[in-house]
Formats: sequence, structure tokens, C-alpha cells
Amino acid sequence: MTTIDDVAYRTIDGITLLARLYRPNTDGPVKWMIDVHGGAWGSGDRLNNAVIHADLAAHGVGVCALDFRLSDEAQYPAMVDDVNYGIRWFKAQAETLDVEMSMLGALGSSSGAQQMGLVAMCPANPRWTTMDPELTMVDASVDFFVAAWPILDPLARYCMVQEAGNERLVAAHDACFASEADMTEGNPYLLLERGEATHTPPMTIIQGTADANVEHTWQDKFAELYRAKGGQVDVHKFDGQPHTFVTAYPETAASKEAIVKIREFVLGV
Repeated sequence: MTTIDDVAYRTIDGITLLARLYRPNTDGPVKWMIDVHGGAWGSGDRLNNAVIHADLAAHGVGVCALDFRLSDEAQYPAMVDDVNYGIRWFKAQAETLDVEMSMLGALGSSSGAQQMGLVAMCPANPRWTTMDPELTMVDASVDFFVAAWPILDPLARYCMVQEAGNERLVAAHDACFASEADMTEGNPYLLLERGEATHTPPMTIIQGTADANVEHTWQDKFAELYRAKGGQVDVHKFDGQPHTFVTAYPETAASKEAIVKIREFVLGV
């Protein structure tokens, strides 16, 4: 049986951030994953991807799902800094948390994939790496990365939702990013294009073809560039599926297949 615990991992600006740990009932070191939820940077919490967490834990993979400062609490790069801090905290506190790791991977969904993508590819970037005396000897690198319906180019997505007249998502971008320059800087795709990535961990992308929040072809474009920069990545497309389909409709055949794809990648990496 999976054991679930909530632990405070950071207090900053008077805000206490929680991590939910899913501990598989397995002896010895296991693979663990740090999860960062979506919600257009301004909503949701560590429970968003619980259906994925539960499946991974049931198959012997530990999950540490992070809350982070939302955009009504702090703008970019604060939420990326929280992810970077959370990974380093988890590594540093592994013994205290009674965690035995064989590998540490990452999961990011929607806007959470933008945050996790930046950290996965540039774990030591000073823009999102708070210096903490207790974490100075710990880095934020990860061994593999799952991106689910990811926003890997927030500037392109901003232009898309502006053209579509999607006022909700335009407002979400404006709340998170102070400017288009920040969307350019905090942009996994453009970071790769600029040659700034220091890490390209093995990666898999889960994407529906009927996603109104992100063009599914962008994932192919990202994957092509990722491979050109030396990374290994697979893109799994699901016909007719919308944004967040796995968590919104977990009982559908497509969602179940996507969860299997995630699990197979994590177990096989």
C-alpha cells in the first residue's frame, strides 16, 4: 500500500509551501519523481496530477508533488525558483525523509512543464536558483523528464491566445510574466535555441491533438530541436484529446493509455 505524507518544504515571503510524498510499498532504493502541476501559473496545487501519482506509486515509483508560489503571490521567476529549491530540498532531506533513491526524475504538466523544463535543462541558472546555506552542495539536476500537454514556449502560446481572443489565458500570462521579455527568457524552447541548456535528460511528451491551449505541432518542433541539441525525446500524440485529458477524464481509453506510456518510460529509463 502506498503511504502518503504532506511535508512543508519551504517558507518564503510568509507563504508555506507543501510537498506531497507518495511512498511505494517497496524495499530498497526506488526511482522518485518531482511533480509540478499546471494551472496557467495561477491555480491548482500538488493534487492536480494525483491519478498519475497513484499509478506510479502502485508500480514502485515514489513521487514528490510540489506546491509553489502562484502568480497572484509572486511573478516569474519565483515559481521556477520554488521548483529548483524543491528539488534540492528533496535531495538534501532524503535521509531525513527516509527516502532511498536510485534515480530522480521530473514530471511537469501544462504550465508546470515550463517551470520544470527550465530547471531540467538549466538546473544552476542563477535566475531561478536561490542560494541557501543548507543547499549549497546540492544541485537541481534530474535524470529524466515527463512533460504532459506542456507549455514549452510561453511566448508563442501568449501570441496564440491573444489572436484567439482567449482573455482568460491572456490574463494568466500577464499575471505570471511582467513582460514578453520574461516570456522569452523563461522559455524552454528558446532556451534550447539560444544554446543555453546545460542538461538534456531523456524526455517523453504526452499531447492531445485537440488541445485548444497549445498547438500539438509545437511538441514536434521542440522534440526536433531537443534531439539536435543531443537530447533523447519521444512524443506521444493522442487523437482528439483536449488539454489535461488524463487528469480531467482519467477513465477514458486514451487517458489510461497515456498513463501506461508515462509509466513505461519511467520504469524503462
